[in-house]
Parts: sequence; C-alpha cells; structure tokens
Amino acid sequence: MQKLKIGIPKGSLENATIELFKKSGWKITTSSRSYFPSIDDEELSCVLVRAQEMPRFVESGSLDVALTGRDWILENKSDVVVVSDLVYSKATQGPARWVLVVKDDSPIKKLKDLEGKKIYTELVNFTKRYFSERNVTVDVEFSWGATEAKVVEGLADAIVEVTETGSTIKAHGLKIIYELLETNTQLIANKASWQDPWKKEKIQQIALLLEGALKAEGMVGLKMNVPKEKIESVVKILPCITAPTISNLYQKEWFSVETVIAEKQVREIIPKLLKEGAEGIIEYSLNKII
Repeated sequence: MQKLKIGIPKGSLENATIELFKKSGWKITTSSRSYFPSIDDEELSCVLVRAQEMPRFVESGSLDVALTGRDWILENKSDVVVVSDLVYSKATQGPARWVLVVKDDSPIKKLKDLEGKKIYTELVNFTKRYFSERNVTVDVEFSWGATEAKVVEGLADAIVEVTETGSTIKAHGLKIIYELLETNTQLIANKASWQDPWKKEKIQQIALLLEGALKAEGMVGLKMNVPKEKIESVVKILPCITAPTISNLYQKEWFSVETVIAEKQVREIIPKLLKEGAEGIIEYSLNKII
C-alpha cells in the first residue's frame, strides 16, 4: 500500500494543527516519547518536525508534504510546491508578523538608522537579504531564544521577532518600528511527490479538507421553521454565504429554513427571527465548509 509521509509542526503550532486535522476528519495522537504520531488513515504516516526545519525535509524528499510557515520557506529559499495557504496560528488569530523592534526610548526610528548596528533574530538569512536589498549594512546574529531580552539588556540595537498581537513586545518595554514580513502557515509538497498522480490526489484531498475546516471557523448553522406568510421577512434578516436552503414541511403551510452565518451574529439575529415568526430555531456547530 502506498503511503504519504506528512510533517506536523512541533512546538507552538502543534496543538492548533492537530485540532485542525481533527475538524478536517483525521485523528492524530501524539506521545511525549515519540516523534511519530499515529493517525487514523492507513495511507498517511506522520512525523513531528520543527517548522523551521520543515522546508528542507520536504525539498529533499524526506517528507512528501508538510505544514510550515511562509517565513521558514523564505528563510531557507526552499524549492517546494506551495499547495495551499492556511491562515491559522497557535491562537487561531490569523497571520503573524516579523517586525523590527527596538527599546521604547531608542533613537532608531527607521531602517536607515540601523546602519552598522547589530540585530538578533531567528530569521537570519531573510533579515540579511532584506537589509542588503535596501542598501543598509547591519550585523545580523542568530538568537537562540529570549530574543526580547537581548535588546532590553543592550546586547543588540534591535531585534527582528515574530508576533501576532504585539502584546509581549510592549510588555517588555519595546516598540515595533517596522514590519518586514507577514507570514502564515502553508501546506507544501515535495516536487517529485506532486508529480506522482496518487500522491498529488491525496495531497489535494488534505488541502481541500483543511481549507474547509478553516472556512468553518467562527461559523455556525441555523435551522428553523417559518410560516408561509412570514418567509420573505425572515429571509431578509439572514446573512449567509449563499441563499438559504428552504423546503416545504410535510402537509403544512410552513417551511424549513437552513443557513450558515457567523457565530457572533447569532445573538443579534435570533431575537429578530422569533419576532418575525420563526420557531424551533436550532444552532449547530460546523466542522467544514467546502
């Protein structure tokens, strides 16, 4: 039997990725003693790999397909197939940003002010290229962690760090002066694997269902019964992806109405629906929208 080897990012994205796969229809089970999670699909095998290293393993063919950040693909200048953009994060808040950060009282205001200065970051190669392309000479050093502390303690003039909300940066008495890159998770494939018909079809199946699960984030289904004379006024209230599904109830002058809306809209809409004559309103969660 053919198998597709898939890389699951270890670390901050691990739990969010496993939860996304669960909503997509795959159950991944991890163990603290193993880098090889089990998955309830005999056509797949999983490996836990740090997102920073993932593009190299996919490019070499050690992995057929994987999830990693756009930032690490650019950092490694990896020759891979980007199958899908999957905008999620450890907090499912959306894309993250790599930003240039200095102390709150620093005189550095713009990129040119960093001429001859030292920067610490995990994203070394990308940062070097970024400043070189803008004709600013900087000393870029790799940070092994606690990156914010290096600029707080004066070990660096600035750092290039990843953030989602910027709250941690502010909490350390630092400020963002420039955004270098917006990044999100991407599903990437090895080029040879992408040329294999069976593997390509399996990869496309994974992409389709992962995308469907992400589309369902923050969305719910609503189902209700509506009398015939009220159907037009009820439909006007309903925001939806497409027109609502409406069907006749058996031997009654009533309709069943079903739609998909943003979860945050439910609290405003249900009282209006009741006022217009809708009854038996059911709200249900969604795993996927395809």
